[in-house]
Amino acid sequence: MRVYLCEKPSQGKDIARVLGARQRGSGCYTGSGIVVTWCIGHLVEAAQPEAYDEGYRRWRLEQLPIIPERWRVEPKPSTATQLKIVRQCVGRATEIVIATDADREGEMIAREILDLCGYRGPIQRLWLSALNDVSIRKALGALKPSAETLPLYYSALARSRADWLIGMNLSRLFTLLGRQAGYTGVLSVGRVQTPTLKLVVDRDREITRFVSVPYWTIDATLSAGTQCFLAGWVPPENSTDEAGRCLQQPVAQQAAERMRAAGTARVLSVETERVREGAPLPFDLGTLQELCSRQLGLDVQETLDIAQALYETHKATTYPRSDSGHLPESMLAEVPTVLASLVKTDPGLRPLIDQLDPAQRSRAWDDSKVSAHHGIIPTLEPADLSAMSAKERAVYALIRAHYLAQFLPPHEYDRTTAHLTCADQTLRAVGKQVVVQGWRQALVEPAPVGGDGDDNAPRSQILPPLQSGASCRIDAVDLKVQKTLPPRPYTQGELVKAMKGVAKLVTDPRLKQKLKDTTGIGTEATRAGIINGLVGRGYLVKKGRAVRASEAAFTLIDAVPAAIVDPATTAIWEQALDMIESGQMTLDDFIARQSTWIAQLVQQFRGATLTIAMPSTPACPKCGAPTRQRTGKNGPFWSCSTYPTCDGTLQTQKRGSARKRHP
Repeated sequence: MRVYLCEKPSQGKDIARVLGARQRGSGCYTGSGIVVTWCIGHLVEAAQPEAYDEGYRRWRLEQLPIIPERWRVEPKPSTATQLKIVRQCVGRATEIVIATDADREGEMIAREILDLCGYRGPIQRLWLSALNDVSIRKALGALKPSAETLPLYYSALARSRADWLIGMNLSRLFTLLGRQAGYTGVLSVGRVQTPTLKLVVDRDREITRFVSVPYWTIDATLSAGTQCFLAGWVPPENSTDEAGRCLQQPVAQQAAERMRAAGTARVLSVETERVREGAPLPFDLGTLQELCSRQLGLDVQETLDIAQALYETHKATTYPRSDSGHLPESMLAEVPTVLASLVKTDPGLRPLIDQLDPAQRSRAWDDSKVSAHHGIIPTLEPADLSAMSAKERAVYALIRAHYLAQFLPPHEYDRTTAHLTCADQTLRAVGKQVVVQGWRQALVEPAPVGGDGDDNAPRSQILPPLQSGASCRIDAVDLKVQKTLPPRPYTQGELVKAMKGVAKLVTDPRLKQKLKDTTGIGTEATRAGIINGLVGRGYLVKKGRAVRASEAAFTLIDAVPAAIVDPATTAIWEQALDMIESGQMTLDDFIARQSTWIAQLVQQFRGATLTIAMPSTPACPKCGAPTRQRTGKNGPFWSCSTYPTCDGTLQTQKRGSARKRHP
């Protein structure tokens, strides 16, 4: 009997339908000689330290480091029933087809179960990028041999075990050191979460330390014939900062007065440049999350959930957890089918699609830049827009637009820069005139559906015909005083972008390139979860669309070793994981090296004394006694220090601004 092992029920249902396995059983579908069953994500998880030794249930410094000799996994209690069904199916199998998501994590979900079941029979791999019927049939006809994807499992297992070593040992170590210093909370440490948290801590400290300074600008309204245009004053270099802003009020005032008195300006030079912009790539998940945060006001997890629903529920788009925006060249043959399906989905697209050139090959089509997954695009079959929520339709429209843009001409415009002189002062005017709308006609920006949109798009003007030596009338001179602004707090979308672009913080050229190759810290599949986890633990606090660091975040980042917060550590790991995938390093060798490193860190910091700036704690609202911070199912809160005598509590958001206490 051939057993197909899927990752989730919806996936199993789709594959079973195509296979003709229509008899629904408990946790599976059956057909002639086949069974389709599924996990529910991970059915097992790495065992906690107390599973190896009951003494680990109580945290003590002398127990560290905790390094398992034989790694164990345990069934997740919430999915134990489905695990029992999967084990029964695997026990009857003569052949297994792994049909979980086509990535490291999907490989691990299936292989962990097969190892737990002791399965030793033949294995094949179904590699799917979309869950529509055509894509499933195509993938079923091209099953991969087990050996081709087995290294993905070893790589995922290496990452999982190494993360366990860091999380279990260093979280316990620094929590215990924190308690010695009077800090009562848990200091949770992780390879990806801690460098991510440092990004926010550093940004918040930069905001707190920022000192605003005034600067002066001059906007001049000029006329050439009957047409008005704006020009900006170019201050002399000896009056500006490194950004070219005038910091000397007398210089700006004198310039404005002299220009008003002059009344005319003379054109020194006019230069026009034709600019051609190619279409943006189809989306990878991170870029989609960035854009949805900026344009639609969606949290990164919400965007991921919507993209997953478009893939699983609506069958409208391809696999969402992709790290590449490029497309395989073989998919060029599917373009006419996709376009026809889009018109059936939305007949209103007909005028736009009639303008497309299906044979046009944009930079998106590049086999060399596609690894496990390609860009997120519409599927080969029509979708039902009426079944989608407003947010789902908005995200779908963005994905669809980026695909359609590949078949439109480049966007072209003339950028004209004119330099003028007036009373020995220099003015600069910039104009933009669109020549070919091109792919931009496909990218109509949607209105926000979950918050404020981005209203900071620069305005442009069309300059009148200007020639060197021509005279222009000055209609108005507007002197303005402005102030330098601090950096903006991260939004979730901007934090994802920073995680992807963290290579710029690394100085070692080799490690910098590795982070660029692997798109930073975290993966497309995990970044939303990392950010949500930091929010859930109380390290990040949502304030409108922004995320800010809590006091616990400052405490943690100041306490942990530099190697833990350094993104270069992730680059080193990724190099090792790649070596495991290619057979250049074994799983055991990697874990042995990580164990040695963890032991060294524990030894180095075991006797350390943490210097923790303890925040003032609010008084209990019931009895007035001091409170202490605790963590409940809804995050951190303040609890009376006399509990259970008094059960007074306060929510953490009722406190003052954490960043003000961390200059």
